[in-house]
Amino acid sequence: MPHARAADGTRLFYSVEGSGPPLLLIAGQSNSSRWWSQVLPGFARSFTTITTDHRGTGASDKPDAPYSTRMFADDCVAILDDAGVDRAHVYGTSMGGRIAQWIAASHPGRVDRLVLGCTSPGGPYGFERSAEVRKSLAQTDPMKARRALEALMYTPSYRGPYNTIGDPAMPPHARKRHLFASAEHDAWDVLPSITAQTLVVHGTDDIFNPTANAPLITERIPGARMHLIEGARHAYFEEFADEATPLVADFLES
Repeated sequence: MPHARAADGTRLFYSVEGSGPPLLLIAGQSNSSRWWSQVLPGFARSFTTITTDHRGTGASDKPDAPYSTRMFADDCVAILDDAGVDRAHVYGTSMGGRIAQWIAASHPGRVDRLVLGCTSPGGPYGFERSAEVRKSLAQTDPMKARRALEALMYTPSYRGPYNTIGDPAMPPHARKRHLFASAEHDAWDVLPSITAQTLVVHGTDDIFNPTANAPLITERIPGARMHLIEGARHAYFEEFADEATPLVADFLES
């Protein structure tokens, strides 16, 4: 199994599939590359896909030290280096979109086209989820908390698979480190410096990461365009893959 080495020595698992221009797919908070498993075949037909296990998840190391979205971005660049990829399309969703913002801002030469899905600029300008949503996720009963998360990610008519509910093998310290990294994200000041052609995608019914963040990011990144997927919640890319995958692929190939 291929592993890259981060600057601090952390081993980072990644997987390469498909053929065509390279496409880095970045998963959300507390999730491994399994996040992409349902939609990966659709992208691998046209792209050389690179999926990663964030530090703290999957087959990557799980150091008990501070994490940040900037650190995760540097981890992704280390993976591109190890894979011998100079420049790639970058598609990040949820916390993966936060990470993708830093890759595009801090390593512009490594990014061809950029897709930011169901994400936020963070900081004081980002729209936060409501107190009611936070309360539903903080329930002490694990099954009730899981059902609350499923309801935020998917519509009631969805019947699975559920690949975005978190990596069950994560140690508690890594889960907390991920939560802190995502909560502390603030890329507001650097978004105007992003030069990659950018597509912002969001579900219209996303209250986990409020849809209002999509136009906020779109207006902040020069030349960015936006697409809202009607009726979709946070995991739009999985439940609404029939719409979202061709949309993103067309943007990357145009």
